[in-house]
Amino acid sequence: MNSNLQFQTPWVLALLALLPFYAFLHGRIGKLAALRFPSADIARAAGAAARAAAGRLLLFLRILTVGLCIVALAGPRFANDHTETEANGVDIMLVLDLSWSMMALDMGAPQERVSRFAIASEVLEDFIQKRPSDRLGLIVFSAVPYLASPLTLNHDWLIENLHRLHVGIIRDLGTAIGDAAAAGAKRLKNLKDSKSRIMILLTDGDNNKGDIDPVPAAQLAAALGIKVYTIGIGIEQPCTLYQFDPQTGKLELDPFGNLRPGMTLQPANYTVLGKMASLSGAKFYRATNRRELQRIYDEIDHLEKTEIKLRRFTTYRPLFQWPLLAALGLFGLEMALANTRLRRVP
Repeated sequence: MNSNLQFQTPWVLALLALLPFYAFLHGRIGKLAALRFPSADIARAAGAAARAAAGRLLLFLRILTVGLCIVALAGPRFANDHTETEANGVDIMLVLDLSWSMMALDMGAPQERVSRFAIASEVLEDFIQKRPSDRLGLIVFSAVPYLASPLTLNHDWLIENLHRLHVGIIRDLGTAIGDAAAAGAKRLKNLKDSKSRIMILLTDGDNNKGDIDPVPAAQLAAALGIKVYTIGIGIEQPCTLYQFDPQTGKLELDPFGNLRPGMTLQPANYTVLGKMASLSGAKFYRATNRRELQRIYDEIDHLEKTEIKLRRFTTYRPLFQWPLLAALGLFGLEMALANTRLRRVP
């Protein structure tokens, strides 16, 4: 909100230019009054000398009073400019894989012990913070999907729930991509006032669990007008899944501080993810490191823009009463002085 002083009828202020002419035409000011006395002694006894500047002071008060009246007539006021944002947000369901393979360390920098899940949650948090006007929800899945957060505008609460997650929190092993996509579509379907609905599904594996296949789930989403963006993460070659504690999601180390090797993961076949995206009119992406994943979410953020309208209006706070009250005060002072201390004898 911006405030500035302005006048409702500023042309009235031009009348202030006439005040110097008024003073000039007033004639010789401060002229002393005179009386005839038969004797100079009588005049000396009449009292103290008259004040020579009385006329100038009273004229100054009169001009100042008129000037303030002109300012009040011009309508001074404070103008407060307001801007309101009206956003037609996009409803976005984030679907995140929490299967055990998300603990693989293949997407970080060399010698960096950071899991696929850690990188994915970091990029997701950044994406959430960039969409303040959108309702976002979160579904996580392994062999079964779970609702981590319903669609909400309270993004701080959503991020707080994201921070509570770790690989191993879902004990059912496997990857149920179809069930997770169907669960996300169901949640988006229930939004009757939704303008635009999308789903962003991230996984690092093949669908091997669940009651619903991924393609029918994508067909269901497409029938409901939901775009399904799919992201497959992980390198294109076998990698090691190191041992970790499912209770905490933290990597286990041997007495020398080294990682404990576990099983070997094979690259996933992401053909089905491409079909899911194509059926709904969205896109399929591949990410093998943090930078690529960040670029993908930035691109989706650019593609699915929220329509924002700005409504501007101005409110006014009148100020004319203050110069008017000051003018009345000066006029009262002038009258008081003219009839008391600065009274002139005709």
